[in-house]
Amino acid sequence: MTAIKHALQRDIFTPNDERLLGIVNVCKAGKKKKNCFLCATVTTERPVQVKVVKVKKSDKGDFYKRQLTWELRDLTEVDAKDASKENPEFDLHFEKVYRWVASSTAEKNSFISCIWKLNQRYLRKKVEFVNVSSQLLEESVPSGESQSVAGGDEDALDDYQELSTREEQDIESMMEMCEYAVSNAEAFAEKLFKELQVLDGANIQSIMASEKQVNILMQLLDEALTEVDTIEGKLSSYEEMLQSVKEQMDQISQSNRLIQISNTNNGKLLNEIQFIVNYMDLSKGQIRALQEGDLTSPKGIEACINASEALLQCMNVALRPGHEKLMAVKQQQQLFVDLRDTFARRLTNHLNNLFVHQGYDQSSTLSQHQTELVLPKHSPLHRDLLRYAKLMDWLKNTHREKYDGLSRTYVDYMSRLYEREIKDFFEIAKIKMAGTSKEAKGKFATLPRKESALKQETESLHGSSGKLTGSTSSLNKLTVQGSNSRRSQSSSLLDMGNMSASDLDVADRTKFDKIFEQVLSELEPLCLAEQDFLSKFFKLQQHMTVAPPLTSSALHSCTQHSLSSEKDMVRHMMNKIFQSIETELNSLIALGDKIDSFHSLYMLVKMSHHVWTAENVDPASFLSTTLGNVLVTVKRNFDKCISGQIRQMEEVKISKKSKVGILSFVTGFEEFAELAETIFRNAERRGDLDKAYVKLIRAVFMNVEKVASESQKTPRDVVMMENFHHIFSTLSRLKISCLDAERREAKHKYTDHLQSYVINSLGQPLEKLNHFFEGVEARVAQGIREEEVSYQLAFNKQELRKVIKEYPGKEVKKGLDNLYKKVDKHLCEEESLLQVVWHSMQDEFIRQYKHFEDLIGRCYPGSGITMEFTIQDMLEYFSSIAQSH
Repeated sequence: MTAIKHALQRDIFTPNDERLLGIVNVCKAGKKKKNCFLCATVTTERPVQVKVVKVKKSDKGDFYKRQLTWELRDLTEVDAKDASKENPEFDLHFEKVYRWVASSTAEKNSFISCIWKLNQRYLRKKVEFVNVSSQLLEESVPSGESQSVAGGDEDALDDYQELSTREEQDIESMMEMCEYAVSNAEAFAEKLFKELQVLDGANIQSIMASEKQVNILMQLLDEALTEVDTIEGKLSSYEEMLQSVKEQMDQISQSNRLIQISNTNNGKLLNEIQFIVNYMDLSKGQIRALQEGDLTSPKGIEACINASEALLQCMNVALRPGHEKLMAVKQQQQLFVDLRDTFARRLTNHLNNLFVHQGYDQSSTLSQHQTELVLPKHSPLHRDLLRYAKLMDWLKNTHREKYDGLSRTYVDYMSRLYEREIKDFFEIAKIKMAGTSKEAKGKFATLPRKESALKQETESLHGSSGKLTGSTSSLNKLTVQGSNSRRSQSSSLLDMGNMSASDLDVADRTKFDKIFEQVLSELEPLCLAEQDFLSKFFKLQQHMTVAPPLTSSALHSCTQHSLSSEKDMVRHMMNKIFQSIETELNSLIALGDKIDSFHSLYMLVKMSHHVWTAENVDPASFLSTTLGNVLVTVKRNFDKCISGQIRQMEEVKISKKSKVGILSFVTGFEEFAELAETIFRNAERRGDLDKAYVKLIRAVFMNVEKVASESQKTPRDVVMMENFHHIFSTLSRLKISCLDAERREAKHKYTDHLQSYVINSLGQPLEKLNHFFEGVEARVAQGIREEEVSYQLAFNKQELRKVIKEYPGKEVKKGLDNLYKKVDKHLCEEESLLQVVWHSMQDEFIRQYKHFEDLIGRCYPGSGITMEFTIQDMLEYFSSIAQSH
C-alpha cells in the first residue's frame, strides 16, 4: 500500500499541488466491480482545501486517474456500520449516500480516523461520525491533547513527509564526505550506526551530568502542583458564589422579558386604538355638514363635499381581523350608515328640485325672440350644477338607486325643456325658410303658434319618421317670392330650361343654405355641451381619459365592459333628452325639399360636413348617430331629386308646329351642373354628385336621341347636332372630370350629325350634271377606258356642254339662297350654328365641284369644256348670301 501511496502522490496529487494524507482500497457495496481507492488530500496553498478523491486504474491498467472529487465540507455523515465488530463496510453521506466495502477493516479504520482528524482541524462544521468506536477516535487524538491535531505538525496525520530543502542539502553534504556512500551502502550505514552509538553515549553522559538540575526541576514542579491545588480551591469557592448570582440574574432576565412583552402588547393595543380613531372618526363640523349643511352656497357645498368624502373613506376603511366584533366599531359603523342615508336624502331632494324648476322654466324659450334663429345657451345651468359633480360621484358610489333616480329625473324634465326650445327654434327656421317678404314675416310673427300659417302649411310634414304624410296640397300652393319674380316650388331640369338665368332665384337658395347651416351650427354645440355636461356631472367619463393598467385579461375585459356601459348610458340619456331633434330635422328637410328639390344638394353637402366633423370627435356619440340618420334621409331626397329630373326628361313632349331647338332638359342639366359645381366644391360627398352626373347625362343622351327621332318639324340631324353641341360646350366649360368620356362622346355625335345634315341638306345642287357624271363613272366601272367615254353617244362632248349650260352662275346662286333660307328655318338662334353649317356646306359644294372638274379633265381631255362658274364665283355666292341674311 505504501508503494501505491507514493505512486499516487507522485503521479496525481503533486502536479495539482496536493498532499495525500489517507488512502483506502474499496469497491462499491453490493456490486462486483473493479477496486478503486478513496484518497483524503489537502492543498499545499492557503487557504487549505480538504477533498476526498476517488482514483481508479485506467482501462489499460498502466496508470491511475481521478474519477470523482468531493469537498470534505460537503460531507455530512460517516457511518462505520458497527462500532463493536470488525466490518469492512462504511458509508459516506455527501449530496447522496455512497456505500463502500474496504479491502480490510484496518484500512477502513485508518481512513475514517484520517477523515476525523482533518474534520477537527480544518472544518467549522463538524461531520457526524456514526457507529465509530470511541476508542478509535481517542487513540487518534489522546485525551487532553487535542491540540496535536489542531495546532501540531502535520506529521501527526501521517508517517510520511517529504524532505525539506535543508535536509536534502545536509544528506548530500554528508554523503559527499564519504565517497563509498553510494557504492557501498552497507559500509556507509555501519559507519552511520557507529557514529549514532557515539552520539547516544554522549547524550547519556550529558543527562547523567545534569541530574542535579533535574532534581531541582522536579522540586519546582511539585511546588507548582501545590500552588495549582490552592488556586483550584479558590476557583471552586468563586464558582459557588457565582452560582447564586446566576440564579438571581436569571430571575431578573425573566422579569425583564415579561416587562418587554407587556410593553409590546401595550404598543400594539395603542396602534389599534389609533387606527380606529384616525380612520373611523368624523369631526363635529363634518357631521353637522352632512346633517344640515347648506347646499345652495359655494362654501356650504364645499363643506358637504369634504364631509361626504371623509364619510366615504371611513365607511370603506379596511378593518383588521377582530375589529368588527368591537361594540364601539359597530356603533360607529351604524352612525356612518345613518349619516350616509340622511345626506343622500337631502342631496337627492335638493337636486331633484333644481331639475324640476329648470324643466318648468319658461325664461329660456324662444317665444320672446322669434326673429332670431338662435338656441338658448344652457352654460349657466351647467356651471351651477357642476358644483355638485363630486357629490353626484359620491351618491353614485354610495346610493346607486338614488343616483339612478336623479338621472331619470334630470332626463325627464330637461327633455321637456329642450323639446320646447327646439320646437320653437325649428318653427322660426321654417318661417325664415318659407317666407321671404316682410309682410309674410310680420304675419308669421304676430299670429299665435297654433294658428300660424306655417303650422297649417307644414303640419303634414310632422311625424315620427320625418317623412311626408297626409295631404301635401297646401305646401304645393306655397310660393316663394323674391326680386319681383315668381317661380315654381318644385324645381326641375325641365322647368329651369323654360326660364332665363334671371328667373332663377339664386338669392332664395343662398338664403336657404345659410338658414340650414345656421340650424346645424346651433344644434351641434348644444348637443356637444349637453353631452359633455352629462359626462362630467354624472361621472360617466371618469375612467375614459386614462387607460387602466392591464394587469390581467380579466381586469381588461371588466374595464372595457365598464367603459362601454358608461358610453351607452350617455347615449341613452342624450337620446331621451333630444328625442325631438331627428324628427324636427327631418320635418325641416322635407319642407326645404318641398320648396325647392334642388335644396337637397345644399343639405347633402352641409349635413355630410357636419356628420364628418361629429365622427372625428366621437364616432359613437349621439350627435354623430343622429346626424348620420338624418343624412340618410337627405341622401334619399337627393336621389329622389335626380330620379325626378330623369323622369321628367322621359315625359317631355315637343311641339309639332315649332322647331325643337335646344331641349329644355339640356339647358336644365347645364344649370344643374353649374349650381352643383358651386355647391359641391371641396365637399366630402363629391362621389354622390359624380354618380348623379353619370345618371343624368346618360338620361340626357338617351332622351335627346328619343326627341330627335320623334321630331317632325325639325330634322333629326339638326336636333342631335344642336343639342350635343350644347352639351359638349357645357362639359368643356365646366371641366367635370367624371364626364370626360361623355364629353368626347357628345363631340363625336355633334360632328357626325353636322356632317350628315350638311350632306343631306345640300344634296345635289347640280342635279342633272350630277346624274351625267354618275353615268360616266358607271361606264368606267364597266371597263371602258376614261379617254374613250366621250365616244359614248349618251356621254359625248355635246351632251356634256348641254348639261353644263343648264347651270349658269345666276341659277346656282338662286339655288344656294333657297338652301340658306331652308337651313335658317331648321336651326335655332340660341346655339348660333348657322354660319358653322353654312361653311360646312360651302366646303361640301367645293368638294363636289372639284370632283366634276377632275372627271372632265380625265374623261374629256383637250376638249376645253369648263363649268359656267368658278370656285371663286362660288365663294362669292356663299359670302354674299350669308351677309344678305
